Order: sequence, then structure tokens, then C-alpha cells
Amino acid sequence: MKEKFAPFLVLLAAILWGTTGTTQALAPETAHPIAIGATRLAVGGIFLVIIVLITGKFNFTNWPVKTTILASLCMALYQPLFFSAVSITGVAIGTVVAIGSAPVLSGLIEWLFLKIRPSKVWWYSTFLSILGCLLLFGNKESAYLDPVGILMSLGAGLSFASYTIISRNLVVNHSSLSVVAVIFTLSAIFLSPFLFIFDMSWIMSFRGVSVSLQLGIVATGIPYLLFAKGLIHVSSSNAVTLTLAEPLTAALLGVLIIDEYLTITSWFGIILLMLGIGILIWSSKNSSGQKELEMVQKRVILKK
Repeated sequence: MKEKFAPFLVLLAAILWGTTGTTQALAPETAHPIAIGATRLAVGGIFLVIIVLITGKFNFTNWPVKTTILASLCMALYQPLFFSAVSITGVAIGTVVAIGSAPVLSGLIEWLFLKIRPSKVWWYSTFLSILGCLLLFGNKESAYLDPVGILMSLGAGLSFASYTIISRNLVVNHSSLSVVAVIFTLSAIFLSPFLFIFDMSWIMSFRGVSVSLQLGIVATGIPYLLFAKGLIHVSSSNAVTLTLAEPLTAALLGVLIIDEYLTITSWFGIILLMLGIGILIWSSKNSSGQKELEMVQKRVILKK
């Protein structure tokens, strides 16, 4: 039963992530994007630690320190790489390259290192979703292909794909709540220097506090917990493809809340995105995802 709902947990996580852009647009003008990213992780980490302390589910027994640090570094790197890429090459190109490259990179990493070959359905759904993402953002702004910005976007996509694969190995053997709490606390510590580099006076305002809580709890803490729970029964490559629902949510919220306008091409992109995600969810219910999970579990046990 849990296996059937796992893809929807990942999808719900992506929908909550999609609120990030709208929330950031409502932040005080003095708030630097990288400072917002660091604050997001700090608030999210504190929120998750509080939940762990309340539930008492944390357990240090046989905790893989190296794997946890690696996952934390991946998450910490994603924030400045993504926000810097967006500021250099623009929102459209930065978002498409970062989010669009993550599923492909995740599938390749699984194929090369875990020897799990992506299914044909995964390739079809990923192609449709990425094409939809390209059409969705294609008319947002004029294309500016800055090489540095593209590299940073690819770095952000690689960071997220790597985080997904590494954290999946963690949630197989440990409480998903404990895993995300530890990872985000460490990630926040790694990014804490940015809190002293940029002006943080904006966070003392009512809007600053509201934005920080929204980003930290609703757009980070809760969705990453849902994402971790979904990873227990969903392959890493499938999970990353499902997260393409994030730009879809962001675009729809932009229309509903910020009065943005979508062209016919963008709406067609939304249809392709939804079609690709729908195919993947349908195939997840009828595929051998559990066999892939057992293969990963056996490798983890053998390594121990």
C-alpha cells in the first residue's frame, strides 16, 4: 500500500517546492537570493530538529557519517549554485537547465554506479517532462546563454541528483525524519557564512519573518520530509523526474498570485509536463520498482 502512495509523496513535495519562487518574489527587496537560500536551510533544519526532539525518533546507532556529510554538501552546494545561475543567465534558462538536467543526470548516475538501467517508460516520461519545461519557460524572457551560468545550472542539477541518490541509501536504513533533520542542519551550518556576508536586516521585518517561515517550513522542511519518505519506495531517477512538477506549480502560482501571463506555448508545455509526470506515476504502480529497491538494499548491506 505504501508503495502505491510513494510517488504521490514525491509529487506533493515538488508542489510545495514550487511555492519557493512566489514566496521569494514577495520577500523584501534588500534580501539577496543566496541569503534567502541560506535562511531557508537554517529555518528548515531547525524545524526538522524540533520535530525530531518532540517525536523522539532520532537514533545515532550505526549512523553513516561520511554518507551524511556528502549528502549535506550536495544540498548546501545546490542553493548558491542555483541562485547564482539564475542571477547570471536568467530565471528561464537557469531553471530549465538546472531542473531539466537533474533527471537525466540522476538516471545516468544510477546506470553507471548502481548498475540500475532506467526503463523505457522513464526515458519517455522524462523527455516529455523536460520538453514541457522548455516550452513553459521558453517565452519568459530573451535567452542569454552565459557559459558560467550554464555550468552553475548543471552543477545545481548534479548536486540535486546526487543528493537524491545518496539520501535514498540513508532512508532505507534510518528514519526519514532523522535523515532530513541531520542533513539540513549540517547544510545550514555549511552555508552559515553567507548569513554574515550579506545584509540580513530584512529578516527582522514582518514580511521577512513570514517569508523565512514559509520558505523554511512549507517549502523546505515539510516537502523534503515527504520526499525522503517517498524515496523509500521510488527509484532516484523516477523521483527526480517527478520533481519537475515544481516549475509547473511555480508557473501556475505566478498566474494566480503574481498576475503573470502564460502564452499558448507555455500552456502546451504544462500539458506535456503533466502528461510526462502522469505516465511516470502510472508506470510506478505497475513496474519493478520494489526489485530495484531490494537491489540497493542488498548493496548497502554488502558494503557494511
